[in-house]
Amino acid sequence: MISGVWALKASANGLRLPDQDAFATARGEAFVATADNPSAIYYNPAGITQLGGNNLRGGLYGIYLDQKYSPPDGVDNSGQTYHNSDNLAAVPQVFYTYVPEDFPLSFGLGVYAPYGGKTSWPQDTGFRAVALNGKLTYVTINPVMAWRILPSLSIAAGPMVNYVDMYLEQGMQGNVSPPNYFRFTGNGWSVGYNLGALWQPIEKISLGATFRSPAKVTLDGQTEVQLRPPSAQSPAQMDLTFPLNAALGISYRPTPKWNIEFDADYTDWSSFGSTTIYQANPPRAAPHPDNPVTFDWQPSWIYEFGVTRYFNGGWHASAGVVYNENSVPNAFYTPLVADMDRFFFSAGAGYLGKHFNFDIAYQFGYGPTHTVTGSQPPSAPGGPAGQNADGKYDFISHAVMVSVGWRF
Repeated sequence: MISGVWALKASANGLRLPDQDAFATARGEAFVATADNPSAIYYNPAGITQLGGNNLRGGLYGIYLDQKYSPPDGVDNSGQTYHNSDNLAAVPQVFYTYVPEDFPLSFGLGVYAPYGGKTSWPQDTGFRAVALNGKLTYVTINPVMAWRILPSLSIAAGPMVNYVDMYLEQGMQGNVSPPNYFRFTGNGWSVGYNLGALWQPIEKISLGATFRSPAKVTLDGQTEVQLRPPSAQSPAQMDLTFPLNAALGISYRPTPKWNIEFDADYTDWSSFGSTTIYQANPPRAAPHPDNPVTFDWQPSWIYEFGVTRYFNGGWHASAGVVYNENSVPNAFYTPLVADMDRFFFSAGAGYLGKHFNFDIAYQFGYGPTHTVTGSQPPSAPGGPAGQNADGKYDFISHAVMVSVGWRF
């Protein structure tokens, strides 16, 4: 009864929001082997052992995103262009660390959104029975503890407690009249963990690794169906497993004035294979109480390269580039994710003082035209309505991120 769709409003593969700190974003997210501010809780928690005392750092990632769709040739609305109407989004995050003096253990707490966003398409795209609107809120509370085993080696671990809230909407028919839609709303909690390691075998080389476990969530809520007034509701439930993620990085520092890093970041989106929406009291408009959904998403990589130049007086400047692989197959393509291979280019500057620090970054995202053919709806009613997600998709984004910190 419902398409496998999630709202994405940021630079990510699948549903990921990897931009959690302005310094890291300016470096193209190449931060796993550097991890030298409190946002290391997300990027590589072992890095917090490099800090001292109490450190608080928060930020906001704001993005303007333009997703464009052009129907395939030969259909009634071919030649037209449609744009996603939700163009602006903002994602906050906050991190705190405490590193006692002359003690091997360090402690941290992060609150951030590793997935999420919202999106909305017009009613007349030709795929309204596949996807219309979606919203995902995913918040992680992540305490960590890091252990400096040797002056050159640290490891870390911590639990992740996740809150997930989701809204999905699609048409029941290809036409708009009479009013028709299928909506699912649900929320739930899940638990996972993250790990990190940071090793500096020689002065100029640092190696980092991080791992975030999969997390299964049961979304409890309701469905709402309308083929003609009035609408009907039913308690409903759906299980999802958000994927494991692992990243490796190497940082080369030829002099104290330069830091060059390359990271490879892997997400196992095969956890989005298939699921089912269970309705306790399915409305008459729903042909089955249990509604299977097929995703068949694929594992994907993000490759990140960044460089930072440090200046006198605590100032620094960074630049970076990211290549982001597509995760969503054409066979079950969904416009509410509209995933594709993407490139991101970023630059930024910042200041690190004795107590106060800040960074600001600009990021430009570009997705070459992605042509979808031979797609089928992940589930009904897209099939009976005779609609699919075939067509051409384009992506451009502009983002600004600001992070501010205080050491005390």
